[in-house]
Amino acid sequence: MRRAIFVTSLALFSSTVWSSENPNIIYVLCDDLGYGDVSCLNSENGKIPTPHTDRLASEGMVFTDAHSGSSVCTPTRYGLLTGRYSWRSKLQSGVVTGFDSCLIPVDRPNVASFLRQNGYHTAIIGKWHLNFRYLHPESGEEYLRKQYNIPPVGAYIPDGPIHRGFDYFHGFHHARDMEAVIENKVVIAHDPPANMLPRLTSESVNYIRSRKGKKKPFFLYLSLNSPHTPILPSPEWKGRSGLGKYGDFVMQTDHVMGELGNALSFIGQEENTLVFFTSDNGCSKAAGIKELAGKGHLVSAQFRGSKADLWEGGHRVPLIVKWPKRIKAGSICDQLVCLTDFFATAADIIREEIPPGSCEDSLSFLPALLGKKNGLVRRGVIHHSISGHFAYRREKWKLLLAKGSGGWTFPQEKKASPESPPAQLYDLGSDLGEKRNLYEQKTELAKKLLSHLREDVEKGRSTPGPKSGNDLNKIILWKNVSR
Repeated sequence: MRRAIFVTSLALFSSTVWSSENPNIIYVLCDDLGYGDVSCLNSENGKIPTPHTDRLASEGMVFTDAHSGSSVCTPTRYGLLTGRYSWRSKLQSGVVTGFDSCLIPVDRPNVASFLRQNGYHTAIIGKWHLNFRYLHPESGEEYLRKQYNIPPVGAYIPDGPIHRGFDYFHGFHHARDMEAVIENKVVIAHDPPANMLPRLTSESVNYIRSRKGKKKPFFLYLSLNSPHTPILPSPEWKGRSGLGKYGDFVMQTDHVMGELGNALSFIGQEENTLVFFTSDNGCSKAAGIKELAGKGHLVSAQFRGSKADLWEGGHRVPLIVKWPKRIKAGSICDQLVCLTDFFATAADIIREEIPPGSCEDSLSFLPALLGKKNGLVRRGVIHHSISGHFAYRREKWKLLLAKGSGGWTFPQEKKASPESPPAQLYDLGSDLGEKRNLYEQKTELAKKLLSHLREDVEKGRSTPGPKSGNDLNKIILWKNVSR
């Protein structure tokens, strides 16, 4: 008991000492924004103006080799908050759909609970998409999906963001339930989905403005609904891009960054705020990828594939970070990073130890932000598609345990030729477009990469540290062939 009191006192002392020095952190996670949808990342084949994001890049650092934890929504969000790949949980493929227990156990540390324990006020505005339940506010009876398309106004949430380290939540669960607006623990309104992006924009601005004069630093996780379906640009944005409603919606998404900057200026915190801008995965087919390409806009830039795929277009995402006076303006980093790295990076930024039982797949890239090489280097990054297919990236080499895309782009696994090799191996140093499969020419290299993948899976972690565990006894690496 005395040791527990000492540790708690030490944590409180640490928070007091560092609170005035630690930066505010704003983490903006777009939904289905492709790498090529940001103008400054796709100068040759990007036709959508994104002036505010381009400005952020000119004032901060652009990562050219950043990857989401998965090529679809839920797994990336799980990894971002916990520092652990989602396939280590019970979620082996696809996404969650709400009306179920939260995917993050209440006793697992996450970046929000960690920052709150270390003196931050924490808020999530936007999409959660990690499951929670809905209860009748008086009887406590659970609402079931088979009874309700969307939860009724007044429904109580017993296991949402407020119970996972956030002081404030205003948003929704996922796209199909977007009409149900939630504040903290309660569904407060039913509102047409077209109003969600304007709502999130104003709520974020109001939250930042509310922090004026406060001593505590804040962490704002802004999880946007755009440019995911339903693609609903506001009337004042329709027709702006000349590329249809998807281009308009991307422009409206970019506008959010301008509003955040104005809010930071209002409270006088531009210099003391660390801003992350990224996406949960690649662009969705619902955007009309072929039609956009016909107009000269490539949503994945030079990369193959899109949302749901194992190919780069599925999980290579824009990542831009601004931290005045610490990050060199206009800098570019080509180091390999993953969105699961945010937790360890946040711990490094505030100079606190990573909590036990967390960050199994999270490695701090603070040195990279400061223009240095990362001291600790993981052996590789593990990619995961919507259907649960695995890929492994080490340096310039990438091994895909799939015959095709592993996702929605042709050929999908069931449509791949029976004569196709069982896997794919690409040299990204000379073949960013993943056009030349070297699997059958470099079998020994493929075996070595596969052994590294297997070890990282079985060890329960892909970063240095003691062996951990997965939530399942067996995780199947090969989905389309028997091994």
